[in-house]
Amino acid sequence: MDTKGYNISFLTLSSLIINPVIVIAGFFVLIRNLASIVIQVFCFNGDIWQQCWNQVTYHLGDSEVNYYVYGTTFLTFSIYWTIGSVYLLADVLGRPKAIKELKTQPGTNEPVDPDRLKKLIKQVLFNQIVVTLPLTYFTHVTFKQREFPSISKLPDFTTFIIHLVLLSLTQEFCFYYSHRLLHHRAIYKYIHKQHHQWTAPIAIAAMYCHPVEHILSNLLPPAIGIQLFGPHIATQWVWFALALIQTLNDHSGYHIPNISTPEAHDYHHMKSTQCFAGLGILDYIHGTDLQFRQSSYFKRRFRLSDFVSTKYFGKAKQ
Repeated sequence: MDTKGYNISFLTLSSLIINPVIVIAGFFVLIRNLASIVIQVFCFNGDIWQQCWNQVTYHLGDSEVNYYVYGTTFLTFSIYWTIGSVYLLADVLGRPKAIKELKTQPGTNEPVDPDRLKKLIKQVLFNQIVVTLPLTYFTHVTFKQREFPSISKLPDFTTFIIHLVLLSLTQEFCFYYSHRLLHHRAIYKYIHKQHHQWTAPIAIAAMYCHPVEHILSNLLPPAIGIQLFGPHIATQWVWFALALIQTLNDHSGYHIPNISTPEAHDYHHMKSTQCFAGLGILDYIHGTDLQFRQSSYFKRRFRLSDFVSTKYFGKAKQ
């Protein structure tokens, strides 16, 4: 009997069994430790966030205008153009090359037409500066009697989460019905058609729209939620950041790994009569996503875990 060969085989077999077990065990230990840190930081160790917030209030002072008007405007403007510019560089430069594999509508905006892009940027800046800033100030002054939580003290974690959920649901409700209204045949060509000039949208086209639409669908839904539930200004900022990141991704035209899929809203820009909601809840209730659900695009509507080309799923059928 070849004991040497037997020992080698035994050691090999042992390593094949033991090594994966060690790796898996180590992975779960890592996940447990990370979860413990996250829970401590976000749920129980509020002092860390309060200390950070104290620095914000120290620099912005006691004036509510600095928070509700200028702070909100600066935050939303910065997030929109910072993240939007990253997507835009990919559209203009076509780099990295691998990003083209993730396009929801391959062959479109490669590269983006310069004249259309200039027109888009002008309209978005007009909406943000000429429309949003004055209306934000007007809303703050008009509804100043509305009691909001003290700016200096952050809300507890439970209140923070509850307000985020309520703001999201209010946004879903108000945006869906205002969006459906803008698609009404009597007014569509005068207002909302401008936004649908981009049948294959890019990220910064999220706010490319008629000023009336910007007020009705972009500004009014979040304002209603804020007035109804009175969340802390820090909660508002977090929600604005999440909402902007979502809408930029929805208009990006890229199905990027580990980021929520833009397939539904991208389909809306192609077909115009499907997928009006943000979260998709009211689309499902009203049946305004039936055509989308029967299409190949719906089969691609899942979160990618790796850098898989959309071509892998075949040419989507409408």
